[in-house]
Amino acid sequence: MDVVKALAEAEPAPFWLDDPARPAPSPALSGAVTCDLAVVGGGYGGLWTALMAKERDPSLDVVLLEAGRIGGAASGRNGGFCSASLTHGLRNGLERWPDDMPDLERLGWDNLRAIGDTLRRHRIDAEWELTGEMSVATEEWHLPALAEEAEIAFELGWQPMLLSAEGARAEVASPTYLGALWDRDSVAMLHPAKLAWGLADACRALGVRIHENTRVTGLRAEPARGGGALGGRRGRWAGAGAGPLHLAAASGSVTAHRVALASGAFPSLLRRLRGYLVPVYDYALVTEPLSAEQRAAIGWRHRQGLGDSANQFHYYRLTADGGIVWGGYDAIYHFGNGLRPGLEHRPATFATLARHFFTTFPQLEGIRFSHAWGGVVDTCTRFCAFYGSAHDRRLAYAAGYTGLGVGATRFGADVMLDLLGVGLAPGEETERTRLEMVRSKPVPFPPEPLRYGVIELTRREMARADRNAGRRGLWLRALDRFGLGFDS
Repeated sequence: MDVVKALAEAEPAPFWLDDPARPAPSPALSGAVTCDLAVVGGGYGGLWTALMAKERDPSLDVVLLEAGRIGGAASGRNGGFCSASLTHGLRNGLERWPDDMPDLERLGWDNLRAIGDTLRRHRIDAEWELTGEMSVATEEWHLPALAEEAEIAFELGWQPMLLSAEGARAEVASPTYLGALWDRDSVAMLHPAKLAWGLADACRALGVRIHENTRVTGLRAEPARGGGALGGRRGRWAGAGAGPLHLAAASGSVTAHRVALASGAFPSLLRRLRGYLVPVYDYALVTEPLSAEQRAAIGWRHRQGLGDSANQFHYYRLTADGGIVWGGYDAIYHFGNGLRPGLEHRPATFATLARHFFTTFPQLEGIRFSHAWGGVVDTCTRFCAFYGSAHDRRLAYAAGYTGLGVGATRFGADVMLDLLGVGLAPGEETERTRLEMVRSKPVPFPPEPLRYGVIELTRREMARADRNAGRRGLWLRALDRFGLGFDS
C-alpha cells in the first residue's frame, strides 16, 4: 500500500463542488433594501428557511444573504447522509429527552419524508437514494453496543437488521467487519451540493432574492414601537415587537421585520451564542470511480451508507459515478475558534484516512484518490441542534447540528419560522416549539485557553478508549455523567 502514491493526484477541493454544473453566483447586495424576512446564511438551514417561509406565506418578501457561495461551506462538503434522526442517534435522544422521544422520532421521520417530497415537487435532482445506513462493528467491543441499539430501535418502532460478521460481509466485503446494524429506511444518500443548488433554484422560483458574496457584519435592532419603519407596508407584524432589524454589509444594508440566523459554525451575529458553538474541522477523501472488477470485489449492491462504531469513527458511501467517499476519524479544533481556508487542507489527516481506507478494503490496493478536502462543523456539547429567539421574537436562530445538518436543518428551519410567527396566529405555539429540545440549551464550552485544553483532552481520551477495548477513563465518564461531549 503506497499512501503517498494514492494521494498524489488528489485535488485539494471538495468533490461535490468540483462540478461544471455549479451555478454562477447571484449578485452581491448593493445599496439599501427592505424586506419582511431576512435570512443570514446560504447553506441548508438558510435555504430551507427561505423556501418554507414562501410556502407558508407566498406574499412574504424574503431576502437571503450568503457570505460566500451557496452551499460553499458545510452544505457542500459533507458526506451526504440525510438522516431522520433529530437527536444524533437514539441513545443521545433518550438520555436527554426520554419523554419526548416518541414525538421526536415521529417528527424526524416526517421531516425526512418531507425532504423527499420537496425534491420531487420542485424537481430537484440531488441524487436522492433511500438506501439506509449500516453501522459496522470492527472490534469485538462494538458488538454489544450494536445489539443494544437494535433493541432500542425496535422499541421505538424501527425495523433494523442485526447482522453477523458473515451477513455484514455479504453486504459489503471488508475483512474488518465483525457484525453490523443496518437501518434500511431512515437515511438517504444524496449529493450535498446539488441539494443546496436545487433549494436555491426553488427559492428563486418562489421570489426569494438571493445575494451571494455578501458578508453580514452587523446587526442592530430598533425598539418595538407600534410597527417601526416597515409597519405601514406590512400589517402582519405591526404592534408589539414590530420594530425593524437592520443588517449591515460592506456593499449595502437590509432592513427587515424578521431575521433568521443560519450561519452554522461561523461567528454568530448574536454574541450570546458564541459560547455554545465551536468550529470543528472534518476531513474526507473520494476515490476515482471503481472498475467493474473492483466493485465486484467489495459487493455493496445496496449502496447503503456506512459508518463504524468507534469513538473516532469513519463514514463512507458510494457516489453516483461509482467512487467511494471516505471521511471522519479526525475532528480538529483550532485554538480561539480558528476558522480559515488553510485549515481545510491537512495532509497528515489525509494520509491517516487513506491508510484506514486500505485497511478496510485491502482488495482495492492501487486505487487513487481524486479529491481531498476539509470542512467545518458547528459543534455543541449535546451533539444536536439548539434553537431560540431574540429581540422580542423578531430574530430566530438554529445552530449546533454537530454533523447532523443534512436532514435536521429542515426541521430547524421550521422551528425558526414557528418562533418568528410566520404563517401563525399571534402568540400561537406549535408542537415543535413545545418540545424540551427546542426550549433548552446545551452547556456552553468554557472560554479559552480552557476551551482548547478541554477539547484536546477529550479527543485524546476518546482515542485511548478506542485503543482500550472501549473502556472509558475518568474524564470521559465524568462527561457522560453530565451529558457533555465533543463530536463532529
